[in-house]
Amino acid sequence: MAHSPRESGPLAPRGSTAPRLRASWQRSERYGVPGDEVTPVFSGAVDTESLLYDCGNEVLEGLHATLANEPISLMLTDAEGLVLSRMCGDMGITRSLDRVHLAPGFYFAESNAGTNGLGLALADRVPSLVRAGEHYCTSLRGYTCAAVPVLEPISGALAGSVNLTTWSEQSSELLLALAQTAAGHTSALMLARASGRQSRPAPRGEVYRMYADRLDPPRLSATWQHAVSEASAAMRWGRTVLVTGEPGAGKTALAALARRELHSRERLLNARAPAPEDVQTWLTVWEPELGKDDTCVIVAGVDALPAWAASELAARFAALRERGSAASFVLTAASAEVPAALLPLVDTVVEVPSLRFRPDDVLPLAHHFAHQSRGRAVAFTPSAARALCAYDWPENVKQLRRVVQAAAARSETIDSRHLPAEIFTNAGHRLNRLQALERDEIVRCLAQQGATVVAAAEELGMARATLYRKMAQYGIDQRQFRS
Repeated sequence: MAHSPRESGPLAPRGSTAPRLRASWQRSERYGVPGDEVTPVFSGAVDTESLLYDCGNEVLEGLHATLANEPISLMLTDAEGLVLSRMCGDMGITRSLDRVHLAPGFYFAESNAGTNGLGLALADRVPSLVRAGEHYCTSLRGYTCAAVPVLEPISGALAGSVNLTTWSEQSSELLLALAQTAAGHTSALMLARASGRQSRPAPRGEVYRMYADRLDPPRLSATWQHAVSEASAAMRWGRTVLVTGEPGAGKTALAALARRELHSRERLLNARAPAPEDVQTWLTVWEPELGKDDTCVIVAGVDALPAWAASELAARFAALRERGSAASFVLTAASAEVPAALLPLVDTVVEVPSLRFRPDDVLPLAHHFAHQSRGRAVAFTPSAARALCAYDWPENVKQLRRVVQAAAARSETIDSRHLPAEIFTNAGHRLNRLQALERDEIVRCLAQQGATVVAAAEELGMARATLYRKMAQYGIDQRQFRS
């Protein structure tokens, strides 16, 4: 059985996955990747201290023990396509992979090696199977590669990929399933070792219409108003605007308000990017609305789009600009580092300041969210107001809304005892589960009406000095509980 790759030139890939593969081949051509020989960049430096390396290797070692007699190579890469580790018990495929440099220390992203399994999985952020002739480089066509992205369990950011490679003549039916299992176990193990943090939910991919009565926030700070005015001015000149900012800071709200200043009766649609595997359905739902009269689409989270989807949108957006309809869409992202295909279309970048840099907005927004929740005005005691204003709101306006709505559901006058414990603490580091329980109990006792440190220490069954030490450890300020 011959294992050497075929010696033919690049041909257009065919099959049910042709759109993604064609987009990948086109990117490979733009990168200037040779079609006959893989010449990836060699780093030589592999980070063996990362959580991904530690957890991914542990998972792959278990899988390798199961597949010891199979001609399958198991690899772990980082988010840039750098091969971190490789395991294989078959010397034939190991020597063959060495000849094409698919080994630790080499970069195998699309820009380095053309269309291949792990490069496509990293570009599109979805499980990918690239068989034989679907590879861009002819020197890789003797292999079938299945790769699955590994996501950071806390942030949801791309951490790397798990890649399984075998001969192209071998059956590949279970290869992708095995890679998906290994990637899932790696992410789960990373979460388990991250001090009890909760996993970030997958993007929901919503598409909905935004109505004027839901876009009526209170008068906010000059910092916020300046950002709205900057976006509105750019839109007035027909420029394509990218609104950036931390998750939950209010990027979509700012884009919508800027549009309302220009066109008060305009139909506004918010298309929030979904999980990568749902992108095709998501595009089908809202893309036909682009370019319609009196309609503007806010495409949210474009930095999370797979490369192929970004390319498709870029082509559609470019066509709109040629027709003079550039202002009929707005983009949002966590930063200005959006997919390369979209960058040439962005004329103006407007950054939404995080809530911790807009302390004057906290109480107006809190009153606004509480009124929305109960349908009438809600009061805040001085201690509750101090706690809300003193907190740094790492999840921004989204977190403030959640906290205030939960508190408003309990009372029409929100006091410190109605707020969650983390609002009163500044530990400076992530707490494990036992520490969080201890902190919550301390806050609960101190937030009671008329509570003192002496009474709280007695209720908690600890010495007053111990309680003071615990309060300092968790960053709890007793003054926040005074009415």
